[in-house]
Amino acid sequence: MKAALQTANTELVAHRILLVRGQKVMVDADLAELYGVSTKALNQAVKRNADRFPADFMFRLTVAEKQEVVTNCDHLARLKFSRTLPCAFTEHGALMLGNVLKSSRAVEVSLLVVRAFVQLRQMLATHKELAAKLDELERKVSGHDQAIAGLIDAIRQLMQTPPISKRGIGFTADLDVKRKT
Repeated sequence: MKAALQTANTELVAHRILLVRGQKVMVDADLAELYGVSTKALNQAVKRNADRFPADFMFRLTVAEKQEVVTNCDHLARLKFSRTLPCAFTEHGALMLGNVLKSSRAVEVSLLVVRAFVQLRQMLATHKELAAKLDELERKVSGHDQAIAGLIDAIRQLMQTPPISKRGIGFTADLDVKRKT
């Protein structure tokens, strides 16, 4: 039962992972909700520990990125009228938040977040394997196309009625031809 609940929670977290600037990230509002704190408290904790959040752990979205996130993610509609630009946290940044917030819930949530990122990586690897197999199958089938076309031509030739011969069936004697003897 607990494993099923954990899988369901991991999938809920995975649905909140976004692709921004070519990186998989989570927005501060989603992380605050998961960690059970306000977005303001989360961002204050980040400011107090700025040295723990380098640019590859966290970055602030641009206005255009914020609009795109709000447009594409219904659950982030509340950010539409926010005056501040949201922060985006990579997997390592989300994990670091668990260390900064220092609560038992933070530890549990950081484990869920890491599992969700791992699940996405596994799904991506599976999709790459599937794409490679499809490419291989396509190469094989394209070679078979010519062979199949040749078979179809041969079958069509066999289906054609042979020309009717004027010669009769069986032995016939040609009486007009003189024998040389």
